[in-house]
Amino acid sequence: MFFYSLPNHFYCHNSLPIRAIMRITFCQALLTGAIVLNLLILYYVSRTQQQMMEKRREHGKGLKKASLPVSGLGAMGSLVGGGMVGGVKVGGLEGNARAPRVTILVREFEDFENYVAEVARSFLRQRPELPFLAVADTPPYPPLALPEGARLLVLSPSPDQPPQAHRPEFNVQTEFALLVPDGVELDHGRQVERLIRELEGEGGGPVRMVAAPVLTRSAVQCLHLRVNLREWTATYTPAASGSSGSVCTALQGDAVVLIRTEDLFNLSVPLGRPLMSSLFVQTSLRGWKVKLLEGPSFSASHRPLFSSAHNQWKADSRLKDATNHLMRSFGVKRVVLPDGRDQWFGCTKETPRCFGTVRDDTPEYLYLERWTPPCCLRALRETTKYVVNILESSGVRYWLEGGSLLGVARHQDVIPWDYDVDLGIYLEDVPNCDYLKNLDSGSLVDANGYVWERAVEGDFYRVQYSEANHLHVDLWPFYPRNGVMTRDTWTEHKQDVEFPEHFLQPLVPMQFAGITAYGPNNHRAFLELKFGEGVIENPQYPNPAKKKLDRSRTVGS
Repeated sequence: MFFYSLPNHFYCHNSLPIRAIMRITFCQALLTGAIVLNLLILYYVSRTQQQMMEKRREHGKGLKKASLPVSGLGAMGSLVGGGMVGGVKVGGLEGNARAPRVTILVREFEDFENYVAEVARSFLRQRPELPFLAVADTPPYPPLALPEGARLLVLSPSPDQPPQAHRPEFNVQTEFALLVPDGVELDHGRQVERLIRELEGEGGGPVRMVAAPVLTRSAVQCLHLRVNLREWTATYTPAASGSSGSVCTALQGDAVVLIRTEDLFNLSVPLGRPLMSSLFVQTSLRGWKVKLLEGPSFSASHRPLFSSAHNQWKADSRLKDATNHLMRSFGVKRVVLPDGRDQWFGCTKETPRCFGTVRDDTPEYLYLERWTPPCCLRALRETTKYVVNILESSGVRYWLEGGSLLGVARHQDVIPWDYDVDLGIYLEDVPNCDYLKNLDSGSLVDANGYVWERAVEGDFYRVQYSEANHLHVDLWPFYPRNGVMTRDTWTEHKQDVEFPEHFLQPLVPMQFAGITAYGPNNHRAFLELKFGEGVIENPQYPNPAKKKLDRSRTVGS
């Protein structure tokens, strides 16, 4: 330790004359400063030593965490390879100068019939130093008979285990993770190195994964995936193949996928099921791509995976359930498949709609920065088509009203964030419709499951999609008086105001929600009368005081 010392001529003596009092004060100040400086140096040196000791202790704790038992299935044993443990870089504990860089992960398998043990033996026969991890939501039954060197990680927490025991990021300590389907075999160790070289060759670009096909009866297909969370939709389209492999955002079919461990565990659900669907939905939202190589390919002696039709049915049922759970948890209600077919994961005629009671004209999904779920829009279109057919066949004059007419003016469909459809009707025509004329006595469920009722909020009618699903079309009755369409009672809805009858003379056909319906003959003037000038060109949410529309994100809406 070095201390700062003053030159001898700066030391003071009590025998100095009175004139030197100012010099004595100056000397004392210098002495005090030197003491303070020495104390500060001593403090910072001590603090630095303390921080170094704390880092050593944290490093030791990280190593201990890495060797925790896995979900009550025994100790993990010695770690191989360096990696990240709780954010701390650790090296291989076995002293191997060339520690393995990749962990083999098998996530997709069924407990009632699988080949995980054979996959493990195949990989460990060629590369015995590689960590091999089978990952399951719950302990498989019957238990897996894994060979030495392979381990099981159960993701469901156990009350007698620390949280690290069931978290995969504490159990994968290598730089890369290789995601391997059930039944795949490793023919030679060079296959893994080739994948690593390909991924490292991409540098820090958008390609964050490389994949190799599994040789089966169906080829792996490279796809483009666009996920629009605002519209609750994932859309797959085929991708063209290139001469040196295809770069795309999703794969269809069996493939082995290599990803950096850091990237894998930066996903919100790194090992969700179905694994490939979960992986590519999340990576596509981040702008990451996958490169599908033409080689090396992996062999699979067990295809099909299941030996009986019953087991295949069980696997298909579980896949369907897992896909439903995954898409609902991600907020994806509609998936457009590469062939253009739709898969739906939202509400139906037999289930409640996707959102609850609307308050302040602002449905809950707007607060989530989302628009009307596509399943709800589909139900609104179906209900509109049904109601329009009933009104026309019954001789009830009607016209598109309010926000629905706005939808026509903008894009000939329901407004993307709207939650109902509005039609005006002539009050004098109500007796022409059997479903409307007797509604004073209660509601009516017709033969197709639609519910006709008088609305409790005011003097108008409502047709609901079903008894379970309350998506609806509202019917607003008006009658003419001195050339003005009016009503006896009013609500706070913007479309519920008087207007000249000449807008309805004549009614004109217009395209709306996939059908031809009728509307006012001068829809712009009609809408500006009700909503204000420029309403067509300036979209806004129903109640801007509660939630305003970000117009920078509404191109074409």
